[in-house]
Amino acid sequence: MSLATATSIDDLRLMAKRRVPKAFFEYCDHGSYAEETLNANRADLKALRLRQRVMVDVSNRSTETTILGETVAYPFALAPTGLTGMQHADGEILAARAAEKAGIPFCLSTMSICSIEDVAAGTTKPFWFQLYVMKDRGFAKSLVERAIAAKCSALVLTVDLQVQGQRHRDIKNGMTVPPRVTLANVVDIATKPDWALKVLRGKRKTFGNLDGFVKGMSGVKSLGAWIAGQFDPALNWDDVAWIRSIWPGKLIIKGVLDVGDAKLAAGTGADAIVVSNHGGRQLDGAPSAISTLPRIVEAVGGGTEIIFDSGVRSGQDVLRALALGAKSCLIGRAFLYGLGAGGEAGVAKAIDIIGKELSVSMALTGRRSIAEIDGTVIDRG
Repeated sequence: MSLATATSIDDLRLMAKRRVPKAFFEYCDHGSYAEETLNANRADLKALRLRQRVMVDVSNRSTETTILGETVAYPFALAPTGLTGMQHADGEILAARAAEKAGIPFCLSTMSICSIEDVAAGTTKPFWFQLYVMKDRGFAKSLVERAIAAKCSALVLTVDLQVQGQRHRDIKNGMTVPPRVTLANVVDIATKPDWALKVLRGKRKTFGNLDGFVKGMSGVKSLGAWIAGQFDPALNWDDVAWIRSIWPGKLIIKGVLDVGDAKLAAGTGADAIVVSNHGGRQLDGAPSAISTLPRIVEAVGGGTEIIFDSGVRSGQDVLRALALGAKSCLIGRAFLYGLGAGGEAGVAKAIDIIGKELSVSMALTGRRSIAEIDGTVIDRG
């Protein structure tokens, strides 16, 4: 199979699985503990039936809309994902370029391989930056300042990773902090020479936003040890006011799954809330993101933009989320599969697949614009 013959995100996933070393592929592909929430994200989206409509003139339909006031080609953005550059060398830069060309936002993770400055130098339009507020508040402030200097257009504050959920696959694969080198990993990488050669030639091999900026830290092991102790269980809503005081742009709060938390997030004055369970990578046994979306929309959707995340693999999934009240979606694993399958071209393919699926699904449900998508798209019968 090639990118030219791939017709679905599942096709891209299979290609990525063959090309990316197991440890990094499974880091992207799997979730925490028994993966109940990871599986629920997909199952509950699939369970939503779409209402087919006929004899509606859909010859002039458009997927164009706005996200945080910015006109976009599709109602979705590329989500912040850690270690993106380990799916493909310079992965963050390549994904950002693909998003820019497609006319959608890209969000860079704090835990990226390529740095804020790398991505800014490799693109021509502003991108979003995702922030983890660590115990070292001075470092967190420096990240915000660097995002401002790079002219990032939105700050995505992730609030559901104060304590990290255990991911069994990562531990077995040596994807601990710091990473554990295993014979199996070395052998597996040796069977992926194209991936290895590209990574060796890439801009960076470690966390670009941390390397050289954390005092006394250099290399994966020392940075990894620092990171392990930096996620802050004391993080609370009062910290949002501090973030607001140093960040002048749009603020998105990501990781909200509870109506009470959604109200608190909206009360901070956030421009948008991302309804998300971290893609099933944190609290296992938590409800699927799609099952909580309608309640959160009802509670705060009138005054705060709602973005949906966790489980989106198709244009039909985007349509389902929009029908339940989301303004837009974040695409995570789906674009990572494309990246692993074929670099920038693979990300472009993933965006194109989901965009075309959305357009066709709109037509077959009798919708000509994103504004026309509402709850009647779902078959309640």
